[in-house]
Amino acid sequence: MGASRSDKEAYFVKLKELIAKHPSIFLVNVDNVGSNQMHQIRVSLRGKGVVLMGKNTMVRRALRTILSEFPQFERLLPYIRGNIGFVFTSSDLKDIRDLITVNKVAAPARAGALAPKDVSVPAGNTGMEPGKTSFFQALGIPTKIARGTIEIVSDVKVVHAGTRVGPSEAMLLNMLNISPFTYGMSVVQIFDSGNVFSPEVLDIGDEELIDRFLSGIKAVAAISLALNYPTIVSVSHSLVNAYKNLIAVSLATDYTFEGSEKAKEYLANPEAFAAVAAPAAATGGAAAADAPKEEAKKEEEEENSDDDDMGFGLFD
Repeated sequence: MGASRSDKEAYFVKLKELIAKHPSIFLVNVDNVGSNQMHQIRVSLRGKGVVLMGKNTMVRRALRTILSEFPQFERLLPYIRGNIGFVFTSSDLKDIRDLITVNKVAAPARAGALAPKDVSVPAGNTGMEPGKTSFFQALGIPTKIARGTIEIVSDVKVVHAGTRVGPSEAMLLNMLNISPFTYGMSVVQIFDSGNVFSPEVLDIGDEELIDRFLSGIKAVAAISLALNYPTIVSVSHSLVNAYKNLIAVSLATDYTFEGSEKAKEYLANPEAFAAVAAPAAATGGAAAADAPKEEAKKEEEEENSDDDDMGFGLFD
C-alpha cells in the first residue's frame, strides 16, 4: 500500500529540514539489511547522524521540490536507484563512514543471490556419511572416505564473486555450516558542500594530499620559469637564479658587491683556502687513526685486569 498524501508531505518537510540542518549526506545501500540490524545502526549514529529511508519515486519527487532553493541537490538524482537511503550528518565524514559500515552480519549463501566475493570450501573432514559422495562429485569437489566420513582432499572454489549462487552450491555451503557472506549498510556516494564523490576519497591520507600538493606546486613553478611568467611559487626560484647571474657578472667584471667578495677571494687565492681546509681534514684523519689505538689500549687494560687474581691463590 502506498504512502498517503499526509505521509508524503511529512516526508518532504523532514527531508527539507535535514538538508537545511546538515551539510553532508551519505547515500547508502541497504540490500539484505534486516530491521534489527538497521535499528543497531540507528543507535550507533544517535547524536551524530540521522537515517532517512524512502521509496525511490518519493525521494526523487521530494528532491525535485527543493531544487529551486537547493539546485546543487540535482546531482543526487542519478544515484537514486536500487535499495538506497540517506544518512545526514554534521560530524567528521570518516567517523560516520566507519559507523555506517562497521555493522556487519554473517549470512548463509542463498540460491540466486549475487556473490560479493569468492567462496571456497576448505579441505578437511566434513563429518558427512559416504552416501553423499555423489553430491560432491557433481560439483567437482575431490573427496575420499576417511573413518567412515567424507573428507575433502583440497580447497575448492565453488562460488565466484559477481556471479549468482547456484542451488547446489547454496545447499553444499549450508550443509557444511558455512556462512560466507556478510551484509550491512554500504556507502554508495557522499554529498558534501555541493560536491558528490565516492567513499574511497575518504581513504586518502594527509601525507598523500601534501605530496600531491607539492607535486602540483613544483609543476607550476617549472612551467612559470620556462615561460618567464612570474607566479607566487616561482618568485623564489627567479630570485635565486637572478642572484646567481649577478655573481657571475661580478666575477667576469671588476664590479664587486658583498655577496661576490668571497667568491672573488677564492678565485684570486685558492691556496689560502686549501691551507685552511687542510688542518681541519688532518684533524679529522688523526682522530680516526687514534680511535683504533685507544680501543687496543682499552682491551689491553681489560686483559691485565682479568689476569689479576684479586689477592686469592688458585686453591684458596
